[in-house]
Amino acid sequence: MNIPDTAPLFAWAYLEDSPSLQTVDEVLGAVPDEELLAALKARRGHGRNDYPVEVCWGVVLLTVALRHPTTEACLAELRRNPALRTRIGILGEDAVPKAHNMSRFHKTLGEPEFLGLMAAAFGLQVGELAAAVPSLGVDVAGDSTALKARRDRGAAPPDLPGPCGGRKEYREDDGTLVKVVEWYGYKLHLLVDVRHEVALAYHVTGANEDDAKTLPGVLDDALAALPPARMRTLAYDKAADGAPFHQALADREVKPVVQMRRQWRGKPYRELPGNTDRPVPICCDELGTVHCQACENGVPVYREMYFRGFEPERDTLKYSCPAIAHSFDCPHERACNAGKVYGLTVRAKCGTDRRRFPAIPRSTKKFERLYKGRTAVERTNARCKAFWGIDDGNIGGAARFHANVGVVMLVHLAFARVLAQTGRRDGVLGITRLGPVQEALRQAGRT
Repeated sequence: MNIPDTAPLFAWAYLEDSPSLQTVDEVLGAVPDEELLAALKARRGHGRNDYPVEVCWGVVLLTVALRHPTTEACLAELRRNPALRTRIGILGEDAVPKAHNMSRFHKTLGEPEFLGLMAAAFGLQVGELAAAVPSLGVDVAGDSTALKARRDRGAAPPDLPGPCGGRKEYREDDGTLVKVVEWYGYKLHLLVDVRHEVALAYHVTGANEDDAKTLPGVLDDALAALPPARMRTLAYDKAADGAPFHQALADREVKPVVQMRRQWRGKPYRELPGNTDRPVPICCDELGTVHCQACENGVPVYREMYFRGFEPERDTLKYSCPAIAHSFDCPHERACNAGKVYGLTVRAKCGTDRRRFPAIPRSTKKFERLYKGRTAVERTNARCKAFWGIDDGNIGGAARFHANVGVVMLVHLAFARVLAQTGRRDGVLGITRLGPVQEALRQAGRT
């Protein structure tokens, strides 16, 4: 791949439409599949070995990496491309597996034992990338996306979630229904690095599964793969807005950036707990924004207080007088401030309602900036669907479907590693150079 020096570290825009043999070699070498292959060989035992496990696994990886719509299309290319055959250990055209051989191999890959090994390999890839890239996993965003599938011909495996009907409604803040999306299949729950658009953890569930129930497990997988205390923020939409999820983030010391469902009816402001003895009433709106209530000419006036920051040792949000912060006159300034430098100081305890009082208030510019990072998940979802066919809707059987998702996620991280370790072209006619990240990844590469 020819990547200019000005491109980002993970230059997804420079992925090749038709990967070269060099890129194929690098992608195949970037997948940590040693334990998986050993387990597959142990399962096969001493029976017939017409098509070795390494060959079948190579076909599975190449089908996704080369963006073939079906396994049969990849097998056809292997029959007519001897240079590609040698990459996965196939010596002749007659040694290319048949379609029914690959169908059985896909079904075997979908067993819980091998799905667990693929998930472990995915976590190992995340850990290796995070060790070389200090910014990977700091700001994270999550989302779920619909994956279409066909019905099982027989009963679905008891250990795997089967396909079912899903429905997602999009509503305005006032409850007006805007759009309805329905599908049959699964949900893919992803956590993605905001800056680099690299997936950090994934789960596949039924199409009707609640995001808030699945998220803690996905979050634990990401935290286990990343270095300790690496993740700082997690952005999500209204689907994760619930007290249990906010508490789960607090227990893991991750700051939430979660959009809030509007549920209040009636008065837009309510009294802030623990602040009844103030010179003026202190209240908050539904989003947790703290206001002071002044009275001018007999009319109550609500002014948003100035946010001073989150106090982790107290687990509180600190606010001060808006008149002093923004330099305007207030009739209650003398009674409230009493000569204080920052004026009246108010603290909102996060523990009273973590859903309403997150460590990063929703009224701040920082929350707005971090929440915009959710577009990284949407681009990653689109890349997995458009590039690697995770949502083609043609895969039948729960085992084969889950196996295909696991392979796509492994290939996604393999391409991420290839992009990150590729040297950059310095200037129009300059030579290719390697930065510190490329050097670290190449030194940590597998032989």
